Amino acid sequence: MNKYGLLEQINEPSELRKLKKEQLYTLSNELREYILSTVSQTGGHLASNLGCIELTIALHYVYNTPKDQLVWDVGHQSYPHKILTKRRDQMATLRQYKGLAGFPKRDESEYDTFGVGHSSTSISAALGMAIANKIKGNDNKTVAIIGDGAMTAGLAFEGLNNAGWLDSNILVILNDNEMSISENVGAISRYFSKILAGRFYNTFKDTANKALSLIPAVQNLAHKVEEHVKGMIIPSTFFEELGFNYIGPIDGHDIDELINTLSRIKKLSGPQFLHVVTKKGQGYKLAENNPISYHGVTKFNPSEGMSGGKSNVLTYTQVFGKWLCDIAKTEDNFVAITPAMREGSGMVEFANHYPEKFFDVGIAEQHAITFAAGLATQRIMPIVAIYSTFLQRGYDQLIHDVAIQELPVLFAIDRAGIVGADGPTHIGAFDLSYLRCIPNMVIMTPSNENECYQMLWTGFKSNKICAVRYPRGNGNGTPIVEEMNILPIGRGMVVRAGNKIAILAFGTLLDEALLAGAEIDATVCNMRFVKPLDEELVFQIASTHEYIVTIEENVVMGGAGSCVLEYLQRVNIKKSVLCLGIPDTFVTHGDQKTLLSLCGLDKIGILKSIQQQWSI
Repeated sequence: MNKYGLLEQINEPSELRKLKKEQLYTLSNELREYILSTVSQTGGHLASNLGCIELTIALHYVYNTPKDQLVWDVGHQSYPHKILTKRRDQMATLRQYKGLAGFPKRDESEYDTFGVGHSSTSISAALGMAIANKIKGNDNKTVAIIGDGAMTAGLAFEGLNNAGWLDSNILVILNDNEMSISENVGAISRYFSKILAGRFYNTFKDTANKALSLIPAVQNLAHKVEEHVKGMIIPSTFFEELGFNYIGPIDGHDIDELINTLSRIKKLSGPQFLHVVTKKGQGYKLAENNPISYHGVTKFNPSEGMSGGKSNVLTYTQVFGKWLCDIAKTEDNFVAITPAMREGSGMVEFANHYPEKFFDVGIAEQHAITFAAGLATQRIMPIVAIYSTFLQRGYDQLIHDVAIQELPVLFAIDRAGIVGADGPTHIGAFDLSYLRCIPNMVIMTPSNENECYQMLWTGFKSNKICAVRYPRGNGNGTPIVEEMNILPIGRGMVVRAGNKIAILAFGTLLDEALLAGAEIDATVCNMRFVKPLDEELVFQIASTHEYIVTIEENVVMGGAGSCVLEYLQRVNIKKSVLCLGIPDTFVTHGDQKTLLSLCGLDKIGILKSIQQQWSI
């Protein structure tokens, strides 16, 4: 017997809508088992997807997708949606090169109404769609589904504020997987939700408001009584003040209740806010008990769970976490800040041992940087651990609040360069370009684990605005020398002497540069610093070599290679220079090794580019 018998009959939502409601529970069980089976083989986001299966089924059952638009926030919970929208048989290719993306992607499916990857965009995007529907005079429904974590970002509240003000026909669903529903409160909330979502209540409310508007004092009293009564039962007042009709909380795993509530809401006009409570990892006990560890997974055996085995080679993230714990043993006047990336940035051990020095500000990159600036004004050294792609969100604060005031802040920039399976929304391809144009910045690109460790210490002690950028994944196994040394700022070094051609490597691509250099007897330099550039070393190389190659895991435009070219032009040295880096495109998802090869940043690609440029 096929355990996916019902699921395999559903190729698109129109077929889902033909099912009887009682069949949807069977479908949800099959869908949960299918996601567990496929994601355990491909890796990806697991716990969040297991938690929103019933909600996804109910949404596609009630709404006429793709005519009605579902906007998923972040996309961590989009796998059930992908499976139900013509992509079930492609799930084995998830996050692989030329396979399905790990997030909603507009050019992948007409059901993916908005491309996402960073959090908290759904409400603003859905509002744009809702207003477009109004302008065009169509009756399409628009729904934004956002998690409680994503609601910590200011962008989400900017969208809420504007949506309420515009009185748009939008439904915002808060998928809350942090709180549970107790039996007694849940029963009252369920009953009250039915009243709030009912047309009688809303019609009566509108009529009463119009009538009472003639008697302002009575209207004000009635409004206060209504808020007081509702405030005792549900946390609605805040959202209603923003202009939303608040409904909930309801059980996000009760398909009947979800369908009934959504069906009633669909008939209402104006901004609606539905609070749905779900459980991360629902239906898979290991994920339910440890939703953080099972949020993003690599391949594993579902019956055994993830092994949690450790490699002898440290990742750069682990190097940063180790360094943070090490300096805490001797240094006191500092704090470490992260925008909701405690695990991803390797800060768990530090947070556990030094909670008074650890600040997780939520998904609020802009706040994190200005918060750091405020600390720096009081001579507390802030260390901001942030992904390259997320630092982009705090760029204005970096310039205005940190750089202009010349405040010493150390940025530990993780996931620099190609990140692999998460794709173009997470790639750290732009930080060298957008950082080096800021006055007063020091930018370091370590080539191995020990250099990363020492550069973090150098930045910490520099009393300058410093960025240490390092890639996702393992280093090359270089052991860490735990005696911390301050590196001379703006100084690189020759690591291989050769003839005619010189390769200037910025960062961890030094290893590939050395392999290529050995093939063609090239000089290879570990440049270490993008800003300030080691101009003396560049001058020396330009004076003794016929050809210069720069290599970086950053876009070519405005990056480290551009820095070398600018210097050579400034000192009027005419030299043939080849700049290698990430091309002028958004790099797709896939494993890092494959993508580096596609960008021509491995040994073979370097040699091929040199041959094509100079026929050597």
